[in-house]
Amino acid sequence: QVQLVESGGGLVQPGGSLRLSCAASGSTSDYYHIGWIRQAPGKEREGVSCINNGDLSVYYATSVKGRFTISRDNSKNTVYLQMNSLKPEDTAVYYCATDFNLCDSEDMGVLVAGSWGQGTQVTVSS
Repeated sequence: QVQLVESGGGLVQPGGSLRLSCAASGSTSDYYHIGWIRQAPGKEREGVSCINNGDLSVYYATSVKGRFTISRDNSKNTVYLQMNSLKPEDTAVYYCATDFNLCDSEDMGVLVAGSWGQGTQVTVSS
């Protein structure tokens, strides 16, 4: 199974930026989708962004569209989530994961059939 190692979380002021990284073992052919899910205390799990390896479609949650950018370095098998204009409501634990129940340009599921990263805390606060 693919192993995922995340990094890049932390504390940032509102309006600031962070970049999360997710290094995957193996190759990009070992999974169909890769992306990010977040979980805030007392809130439901939310699919933030994902990449579909099949058609290369990309999904963004409405809450992050225009502020977050997902990208991938295939040579490193690493996925990034660049987060700009961060808001307090972005505070959550962010998990990298593979193979969601759905990942296309219109929607993303939060059920994970593949692997989970260990999670990284993002806190947006003044």
